[in-house]
Amino acid sequence: MKVQLTPDQKAFVRQAIESGRLRREEDAVKEALLLWEERERAEILAAVEEAETSLARGEGRIITQESMHELAEDVKRRGRTRLAAEQ
Repeated sequence: MKVQLTPDQKAFVRQAIESGRLRREEDAVKEALLLWEERERAEILAAVEEAETSLARGEGRIITQESMHELAEDVKRRGRTRLAAEQ
């Protein structure tokens, strides 16, 4: 995989290597990916916590096989109605 950095990014990485913070350019990419992964995980956990809090307040709905079937049937019914209206 090739990664193209901007001149500012290259200078930033070079400075980190020269200061001893990083050993190689690859280390900068690995660290950036680790930080990105941590942020993504934190966002997912926050979304799950928000959903659980919402459910605790009585908001939202519990998803079951039956509710998914009902939702699918409702979507089909609305789609057919719209299609018939357009024809």
